[in-house]
Amino acid sequence: MSRSREPFVSLALYHAFKWSVVSPMLHAYFRGNIYGTENVPQSGPLVVVSNHASYFDPPIVSNCVRRPVAYMAKEELFEIPVLAQAIRLYGAYPVSRGTSDRTAIRSALEYLENGWAVGVFLQGTRTPDGKITDPKRGAVLLAAKAKAPLLPVSLWGSERILEKGSKLPRAVPLTIRIGPVIDTPSSTNKEELEAVTHKCATVINEMHDLGR
Repeated sequence: MSRSREPFVSLALYHAFKWSVVSPMLHAYFRGNIYGTENVPQSGPLVVVSNHASYFDPPIVSNCVRRPVAYMAKEELFEIPVLAQAIRLYGAYPVSRGTSDRTAIRSALEYLENGWAVGVFLQGTRTPDGKITDPKRGAVLLAAKAKAPLLPVSLWGSERILEKGSKLPRAVPLTIRIGPVIDTPSSTNKEELEAVTHKCATVINEMHDLGR
């Protein structure tokens, strides 16, 4: 099914969840500071790259860039009936972690071809302090194939939302910084992909270092 025009009910529920749950939590509960929204292209394909320290990061990023962002999610989450429906509604699609999942890549390209933004965590997994130490080339490769620019986003403070063993989110302050877009790689040459990946990581880490 083409994602260029989602069913009205799905889009309505997406925005209802965003404005009734995600946005109020971000602004009132987490006292979110958001900088750089003027850097976000509001149309066309876009690969959003960010650091990652919390399960809460995907809806927070999507809310801050002010357009729907599709995220890869581990396939096990789609085996939980209610959760599977919710995350599909919010633009998630399954990926087999640790494998070359061509279906997930095709899904990402389909979203991008139809004007969605696709979110990719640059290191591919959560880090304890939110800093990127080992960026992967996957996001930049995806951008090169889709001829999409990259949007660097830094989340500061999200690693403290859930303490070990806790099921309830803590009301910790969050800061989200959005940098200027980084040009689409001109090729899938390994050296260029490495260089652009490093640039993305550097920009995100520098914004993260700014703190609150």
